[in-house]
Amino acid sequence: MTLWNGSFPFYPGANAGFPFDTTWALIVSVFLSLLATFIIILPGIRGRGRLFWFLRVVTGLFVGAVVLTIQFTRDWETGWVTANTSYKSFSRVLVNADIGLHIGLAGVNITLVGNPVNQVNETINYNERFSWSFDADYDHSYSEGLGKGLPSPILYVAEKFTTQSPCSMHRQYRISGHYASLTLWMAFCTWLISILLFSMPILLYGGYMLLLTAALMLFSLLFFFTARNNPKCPIQFGTASLKTDYGGSFWLTLATGLLCLLLGLGVIILNSMQPEKLKLVFNLDERKGEEEVWDKSYLPAEPSSSTQDVLMVPLGELCEVTATQL
Repeated sequence: MTLWNGSFPFYPGANAGFPFDTTWALIVSVFLSLLATFIIILPGIRGRGRLFWFLRVVTGLFVGAVVLTIQFTRDWETGWVTANTSYKSFSRVLVNADIGLHIGLAGVNITLVGNPVNQVNETINYNERFSWSFDADYDHSYSEGLGKGLPSPILYVAEKFTTQSPCSMHRQYRISGHYASLTLWMAFCTWLISILLFSMPILLYGGYMLLLTAALMLFSLLFFFTARNNPKCPIQFGTASLKTDYGGSFWLTLATGLLCLLLGLGVIILNSMQPEKLKLVFNLDERKGEEEVWDKSYLPAEPSSSTQDVLMVPLGELCEVTATQL
């Protein structure tokens, strides 16, 4: 690189990220719209089943939104460090900045925020995405970052996840992320099947599907756990070290999986021990009572006891009457 007006030829401006991920924002918006629709029709449900129906709707939409959203979140594993580090290659100028690493199922996000943001006549506020999904090439994204002249801390962290790095972190996280994503897609399918079975209603098999959903979500955590606990190269910035820990998506997946496990076990236990209470939760007892009233209203009236007494004449008396002479 060559100097021009006393500065290195880095591209102008910081590549700051959007305040939130539009993919999961769209998913959350869709599920909130569905929830608003169900709330509108809630007054049309009569009786004590209104509360149970609302709880089932909220729980079902929450599980579905979580299973679908965590596919695209970027905080399965996160870490921050504040350090004095070089800002540009071939320069001894140091800046004080917060460096963040956010690992998702499909790639990593690396952030660099200066303390303060405006230093060395520039705005230090970067958020770079490097993806390893099926339709993305991580090494190509890293090469593009080199060509654009990204700050040294971002390139240093991103280099740890390249295929040529001796750390082998790319292989660990890429494979575990693909398997975790696959199991979560399967969990989303089993969640849809459980919703269908509960609406038919086939309660026992719906409980089985909830258990399968919980098992798949917990398996996805196990896949990610294997990559998280493998030996990794240290990420050092002078005396400071960037260390990561489980993020919000990991704990949200764990909580939702345990919720599905408890709900599935509850449905199965109630179905075997107290089926009437389970029918009460799913509003099946009131529906059955209404059907019985409806059927009885169209049945012919039963004959009275007096009519039955007249018709039931002993055969012996009938023969005796016919034999009497006039």
